[in-house]
Amino acid sequence: MTTDSMSRKYEPRKVPTGEKVATSAMIASLAAEGYDATPAPFGHALVEAAKTDDRIVGLSADLSKYTDLHIFANEMPDRFYQMGMAEQLLMSAAAGMAREGFIPFATTYAVFAARRAYDFIAMAIAEENLPVKIACALPGLTTGYGPSHQATEDLAIFRGLPNMVLIDPCDACDVAGMVPDMIAHDGPVYARLLRGKVPSVLTRHKPDYRFKLGKAQMIREGRDVLVISSGIMTMRALDAAEKLAADNVDVGVLHVPTIKPLDAAAIIDEASKGSRLVVTAENHSLHGGLGEAVATTLLRQGVTPTFRMIGLPDAFLEAGALPTLHDMYGLSVDKVAEQIKGWL
Repeated sequence: MTTDSMSRKYEPRKVPTGEKVATSAMIASLAAEGYDATPAPFGHALVEAAKTDDRIVGLSADLSKYTDLHIFANEMPDRFYQMGMAEQLLMSAAAGMAREGFIPFATTYAVFAARRAYDFIAMAIAEENLPVKIACALPGLTTGYGPSHQATEDLAIFRGLPNMVLIDPCDACDVAGMVPDMIAHDGPVYARLLRGKVPSVLTRHKPDYRFKLGKAQMIREGRDVLVISSGIMTMRALDAAEKLAADNVDVGVLHVPTIKPLDAAAIIDEASKGSRLVVTAENHSLHGGLGEAVATTLLRQGVTPTFRMIGLPDAFLEAGALPTLHDMYGLSVDKVAEQIKGWL
């Protein structure tokens, strides 16, 4: 949050007579022009998995509609548990169910899991290495509602937690594909969750793409720049690469949907090729996320390309319309392309 925004924080908004206050611009949505969208891929994938696995149950902290778990709740009401606005209870109950042989999917917003329920996740789930799957909506800057709902530091918080696997999906293919892999993993998983109508991006650029837990995949080859990205920033990187191609800048994109364990072998291999500029791109604070994980991995192996990072600043971010915020903080396609071109 800037000094100016802090000074405005408690000022009442003056609305001219006859003007309607619009709220639609504040709703979490992603500008994904040219891409088809899939409705609620997480909810539908979980239902399909649960049809053949009686161990799967779903829990929500009064946010099933906003994490797409309502799809599961409608299809399998006897296996859905509404825990109310009590995230600590949500995680504790999920841990208890896991001890009894179930595979619980606990859903809420990323800020609430990372900030409110961390100690319960650490002690009841991670320390015991229980197969609780935590799927959280509104990761990073995917809402305009301000710091109370923007999980800009969730990956940094959970990266330091032993036994915890971290997933940052790009699109509908990743979201649907991660569900069976989460179930198959015998331990806790934290997954950032894209909700509602989710764009289908990766298979447009790489038709044979399939999510693989712990694996990074090259989506686009490029001789001048290598972008190592996760989450929605892979979509931004791919679109920026097409934009930069018009200026004869050839950009490759390595998608890293699993932040922990990191696919160090793939990252080192690609970053060692030629003399490309290496750029990390993430919808997360520059502190403690993908960029620092990649930088550490490269330095430990003595791989030292020219290296830059795209991500969110070390600050509490503004509230507002999401496209405006993405442009403000350098996550839009135009800003990603502009930054890459400026570094060449």
